Parts: sequence; structure tokens; C-alpha cells
Amino acid sequence: MDSSRIAKQMIDFQKTTFDNMYNSMVMLQDHTEKLANTLFEQATWIPEESSRVVNQWTEIFKKGRNDLKVAVDDSFSKMEKLLTAEKQAHSQQ
Repeated sequence: MDSSRIAKQMIDFQKTTFDNMYNSMVMLQDHTEKLANTLFEQATWIPEESSRVVNQWTEIFKKGRNDLKVAVDDSFSKMEKLLTAEKQAHSQQ
């Protein structure tokens, strides 16, 4: 088995692991957001300003996690291109 194939398998495993972790994190954060929204709807004694701050905080987290996903996906894509280029260079020799 050549080294580029092993590296590709390792990258694929890491990407799958990241995607699974990321999806779990998204589900947990979305569930927590729903719980917080329910709390703010039912707890009328909590000031409206607090609810707005939590909503802004939630949007910041969503943007951050989406930016992370884009950056990691881009890095995996670049790594796969690098491995493909390396494999093509070896086959031409």
C-alpha cells in the first residue's frame, strides 16, 4: 500500500470524525438554544434585555461554529488536493 493512499485514508477518517463531532455539537447547541428560548418565554420575570443579549450571544456562536466548519472543510479540501498532486507526481516518475 503506497503512502499517499494511507495518508488519504487517515485524512478521510479525520474528516469523518470531525464531521460527526461537529454535527453532535450543532445538535447540542440547537437543543440548548431551544431550552433557553422556552425558559425566557415562560419566565416573565427575566428582563427583555437579557433575552436579547442571549439571542445575540447565540447568533455569535452560530456564526463562529459555521466559520469553523468552513475553515476546516477548506483545510481538508486543500490536503486532499495536495495528496492528489503528490500521487500524480509519483505516477509520472
